[in-house]
Amino acid sequence: MGENSNRQVATGSRQKSLIVPREHGAWGILLVPLVTGAAAGLLKGGDGWQLAPLTIAALALFWLRTPVESWMGATPVRARAAAEIRLVRTAALILAAVSVCALLWLFWGWRNRTVLWIGAAAGIAFAGQAIVKQFRGRNARTAAQMIGAAGLTATAPAAFCAVTGKASPDAWFLWAANLLFAINQIHFVQLRIQTARPKSRREKFLAGRGFLANQLILILILCAVCGLGAFPWFGALAFLPVLWRGFAWFLTEPRPLAIHALGKSELLYACLFGVLLVIGMALGER
Repeated sequence: MGENSNRQVATGSRQKSLIVPREHGAWGILLVPLVTGAAAGLLKGGDGWQLAPLTIAALALFWLRTPVESWMGATPVRARAAAEIRLVRTAALILAAVSVCALLWLFWGWRNRTVLWIGAAAGIAFAGQAIVKQFRGRNARTAAQMIGAAGLTATAPAAFCAVTGKASPDAWFLWAANLLFAINQIHFVQLRIQTARPKSRREKFLAGRGFLANQLILILILCAVCGLGAFPWFGALAFLPVLWRGFAWFLTEPRPLAIHALGKSELLYACLFGVLLVIGMALGER
């Protein structure tokens, strides 16, 4: 009886992995920009009604990739048995139908045309990610994730444009800010995985020199765009917690990586960033 129970648990876990996205961090990279874009648009006096079809379409399309890849055998966890193939096929067809209905709702009457172009740009980013994965393999994992982040964070300008009904520089700055944050987060997580058991601060520094350089480049970019008046200084303050997290890690005592704790802390940083970004942009307009 115990063996049957374990087999059922394993089967249930495997079925879940075939149809549910496994990249937990990607959910945050998708949803935090969506919320920040929507909140910024609402503060501009926009209407949140168009946010409903956009959110449904974004979630369904994001979810759709996992059963499709499992069906096509493009992932390590592939559908093999007839029952598994039926499962991923059914999930893919349902999600595709939901996506089509949501997109028809979103663009009905040729509305939200700017969102259409943003979606096309996101599609190009995902295609680029697939190409990098195909030809560079695991050595380009971080680069592929960063390219994919450009597509996921497109939900920020899409939400802003859907809520306000028009494109403005704020939409593109929201996209850029969320993408810069996502790139920093991806790089930091990969650094922590590569240094799962650091022996000294010197080892951490040697492994993280590239990350430190990217932190400094991020600060320079923020100072430049804010100094030129293209982005509010209050908005740039949203990056302070994550920048401090990055620098502080090099000063702490070396400890083995606790991957679940890292995931939770990065999710908290993402939520904090989203809240501070919206508040900062609102204060910057006063």
